[in-house]
Amino acid sequence: MTSTAGSARLQQAIDYAIAHETGWSRDTSEPWGVHAADPAPWNRLLGPVAPRGPVSGAILREGKLLASWGEPMRADLTFSVAKTYLALLAGVAYDRGLLPGVDEPVCARLPGIGFDSDHNRRVTWAHLLQQTSEWEGECFGVPDQVDRYRTLQFQSTPAAGRKGDPRPLQAPGSYWEYNDVRINQLSLALLHLFGRALPQVFDTEIMRPLDASGDWRWVGYDNSWIELNGSRVQSVPGGSHWGGGVSISSLDQARIGQLLLDEGRHQGRQLISSAWIERMRTPCAIAPFYGYLIWLNRERSVFPSAGASSFFAIGAGGSITWIAPERQMVVVVRWINADHADAFFRAVGEAVDAGA
Repeated sequence: MTSTAGSARLQQAIDYAIAHETGWSRDTSEPWGVHAADPAPWNRLLGPVAPRGPVSGAILREGKLLASWGEPMRADLTFSVAKTYLALLAGVAYDRGLLPGVDEPVCARLPGIGFDSDHNRRVTWAHLLQQTSEWEGECFGVPDQVDRYRTLQFQSTPAAGRKGDPRPLQAPGSYWEYNDVRINQLSLALLHLFGRALPQVFDTEIMRPLDASGDWRWVGYDNSWIELNGSRVQSVPGGSHWGGGVSISSLDQARIGQLLLDEGRHQGRQLISSAWIERMRTPCAIAPFYGYLIWLNRERSVFPSAGASSFFAIGAGGSITWIAPERQMVVVVRWINADHADAFFRAVGEAVDAGA
């Protein structure tokens, strides 16, 4: 960076992030992860995990690398940022005609995979993508009840009960709840829709066209293998709640963030239709802070210091991708204490506005 006032302020912002590292251990010993908060016997890992790196990140401005810090090329677990990647895969399916209508019940196209009960047969793709499905059942041995009454830091209204209690279910589409089991069921449905492993689809349709590194991984649980079209295939989770998930570098995350900023287009090629990106950014009617597996800031309820047009992919442990259309900027930060993320974003915005 050049020695402008803006770049000096940007370095101060980066130093602030580094000084406010998450309290999670770096070697996966306690305290680490989110599974420990689950009721027994589901408070254990089902898939692999790995030690993490330091606070790291990257900032793109108008598609150019403005700054990076920590270990930006290190592939670390990114937790629920993977949910946004599932939404991108749903967009690939939509654009290819595999998912012609998001309001179609999942069971209409995929009978026999957990959507056939009187309750679940009303669940649509849009419900799953907006986390309003109220899907009921078990996915790879974990019941959806584990994440009932779950409250997240960026959720505007806290849950009214204790996590894991048997909250009465509502009609699909009428209740918003962040639920990893239901997301894993969405991933399983997408696997059946494509007929091949989702990491393969993600690689060929998104990562390779983006010229991403070859270091990223997306793995499932030890028990999430299924038989599909005569082959043994692993279903992957939309996060790392019980291990597994996406390990990826800050720089690769920034590339994906830039794809979202550019409305699905990269170097003249439309990887995801702009219409699908717009759907992802459309507020859920009953949860306006949420779109299709992405956090929205229209009411500035997620990060008050970011612009109202901003949207975010957010994972536990302080893994955040901030897409800021008003500044043509993508910011990725890994392993920051989430309580200090808003102050970091404010400092980055002020530095960029000052000419960083």
